[in-house]
Amino acid sequence: MVLDVSSLKLTLGIVALTLSILFFSSFRRTRSPYSGWWCLALGLLMAGNIMYLMTGTPQQVWANPAGNALLVAGAFSVWAGSRSLRLRPTPRWLLLSGPAFTAVSAAIENPGSDAWAGGFVYLLMMTAGMALATRELALLRTTDYQAHRELALAAGILAGYYLLRACVYTIEGPEGPVFTTYFSSAFTSMLTIVMLVTVSFSMTALSNEQLIARLNERASRDGLTGLLNHTTFMEQAAQEVRRLHNAGSVSTVILADLDNFKAINDAHGHAVGDTAIRAFAAACRAAIRHTDLAGRYGGEEFVVLLPGAGHESARVIAEAINRNLAAAEPPEGVSFPTVSYGIATTTAGDLAETIGAADGALYEAKRLGRNRIVTARLPKR
Repeated sequence: MVLDVSSLKLTLGIVALTLSILFFSSFRRTRSPYSGWWCLALGLLMAGNIMYLMTGTPQQVWANPAGNALLVAGAFSVWAGSRSLRLRPTPRWLLLSGPAFTAVSAAIENPGSDAWAGGFVYLLMMTAGMALATRELALLRTTDYQAHRELALAAGILAGYYLLRACVYTIEGPEGPVFTTYFSSAFTSMLTIVMLVTVSFSMTALSNEQLIARLNERASRDGLTGLLNHTTFMEQAAQEVRRLHNAGSVSTVILADLDNFKAINDAHGHAVGDTAIRAFAAACRAAIRHTDLAGRYGGEEFVVLLPGAGHESARVIAEAINRNLAAAEPPEGVSFPTVSYGIATTTAGDLAETIGAADGALYEAKRLGRNRIVTARLPKR
């Protein structure tokens, strides 16, 4: 049976347009970055296939390079959307480099007379885009997302297919018997249609899961600083302290309080006070490890949990926070406040007791004149 290439490409364009409209509706409602990227990818897929319909016409000289570039841009948009699920932005130059390289390679290989001009580069770029998307989807945690496996599998299948297509293209060219049977444009269009229809529900589910994840993130974070809010910190830190205790390891708490903060608010206004709080939060994020937990304990007071670290490591981190804060640029005519710290280390597995000890050490730092670090050790159990 001979597949009608033009009909299949037209069908693929209709499927892509339909899904793109559905995802645009989802994007308008949820503002999910994943929906936005998929909407763009499907639009590029549709546009690329429209370009290919001009093969055999005088417009082929520009339409085929444009079609190659648009499809590669679609594959890279799938990758960018997958990265958005992990809250990772994609640099614009990376998104544009693949399509640009594809277009140039096709343009310099006589696209007016050769429908497969730049074909090898195009196939490699499609392989790269889908392989990168597969990696990002596979790295998603099942605790955050449930519907990513089907999409990872589909992207992996397409990446493998385009890689095999590139290999066969290199060996026997686009007119070879294996290529025209299993890797032709018609067969590729049919496979893409099947994949899009098969994973459409998973794409919608991932968009909804991303929206839920963003809402959960907002609910767990302090709006001013971006650090964990009090409730979320206490819940996560308590679990971590119990885990460390069961493993026979230590945990250390740092309580930090901005000195004479009320005087800053009174003298310069709450906007400047908020700037100082944000500056401390940024200094804290830059100093702690990726395994540490940092939260806004209340007002101008902050709390950090250092899993597996002792009081000496905590002192080093507190000093690093001070250096970062000192290097921050305050508003004109204002100096950021100094900070007092209380540190407590324990193997007891009781977060409330550890925070209580750190609070006592913080009180002692204030009593001794502020702008200092005081350590209180809890007895081992």
